Amino acid sequence: MFLILPAAAASPLPAHLTPWGMYLAADVVVKTVMIGLAIASIATWTVLLAKQRELGRHARQLRQARSALLASAHLPAPGSGAPLDEGAAQALLEAARAELRLSHDTPQAEGIKERVGSRLERIELEQARQLRTGVGLLASIGAIAPFVGLFGTVWGIMNSFVGIAQANTTNLAVVAPGIAEALLATALGLVAAIPAVVIYNHFTRKLATLRGLHGDLSAAVQQLVSRDLDRAAARDGV
Repeated sequence: MFLILPAAAASPLPAHLTPWGMYLAADVVVKTVMIGLAIASIATWTVLLAKQRELGRHARQLRQARSALLASAHLPAPGSGAPLDEGAAQALLEAARAELRLSHDTPQAEGIKERVGSRLERIELEQARQLRTGVGLLASIGAIAPFVGLFGTVWGIMNSFVGIAQANTTNLAVVAPGIAEALLATALGLVAAIPAVVIYNHFTRKLATLRGLHGDLSAAVQQLVSRDLDRAAARDGV
């Protein structure tokens, strides 16, 4: 007959081997690395929350403005409504109106269309630069954080070997805390880098979608300009 003994409860880690304890016991260089990586991780999630809201709002504005322009027969006048009087749509329409106003005495419609297209292209590029603000930080964190964590690990292991030499022993109880502190820096580097890379790729896809919407909006404005110029030419011909 066998006796079934209850499993022994797992003993809690010593205080100096908990993540907080390892941080407190770490060298000042390793502490600096850990703090920097923690700040980088906070920055990553801050960018996610801020840019997700910004890009979502921008995409809604672009889709509403595109629908309004595609349903319009003429280039809308200022004050036509919320979708066309805000954001990228407003900037594109104002640029088209400005070029038409400056070119009112120019007989060549093709030249006007070319100049309008050039203005709209510059606005598209400016909008793309503004939307990418903050996203480059994610790429930097994803690329650099693992190496920063590795630097903290190497520095911590060097200190561990110095401690071994000073204590003149290779007892695991002496070696383990220092190595654990060093490896914690690597773990923090990965914790900062992996979400940054995933979020960066997510925003890259969203920005590509927004570039397509900007292109659709610009094309719609150019179509309305061309349509109005053709109508004016037909009236003058008559």
